[in-house]
Amino acid sequence: MPDIRHSIPIDAPPERIHPLTASGAGFSKWWAADTTENPSTGVVDLGFFNRSTLYRVQPVRIAAPLEAEWLCQTGKEWAGTKLSFKLTKKDGPTLLQFAHAGWQSDTDYFVACNTTWGELMYRLKAAAEGKNPGPLFSAAGMDY
Repeated sequence: MPDIRHSIPIDAPPERIHPLTASGAGFSKWWAADTTENPSTGVVDLGFFNRSTLYRVQPVRIAAPLEAEWLCQTGKEWAGTKLSFKLTKKDGPTLLQFAHAGWQSDTDYFVACNTTWGELMYRLKAAAEGKNPGPLFSAAGMDY
């Protein structure tokens, strides 16, 4: 099974990065403007393209301030895959290691998602560093 992986240094402490990876409110700052979160289960719905596409992610492990792991419940080729955000702090920047793991195959959609995740990692970095880029996916669609 192929996995998408990205690694990016972020000039912010894990305590500032982790909340951006561990909740719908955090996702709305860099990923998707249209997020809802069930307060009792932590399940997050992310709406894309005026909710013509809806991805649901369920928290598997949220361990502040270093890890957040989500199980994708819905979405084109996403069902059953996992999102993993792991933070490591040493001297200098915090290292974010991201994986979208467990894809069934290396399809054209997989490749397109890899490209999108790369851009999302830079949005997450900017948000954590206080630059407020806003979500890549706004209510009207992608911001480019």
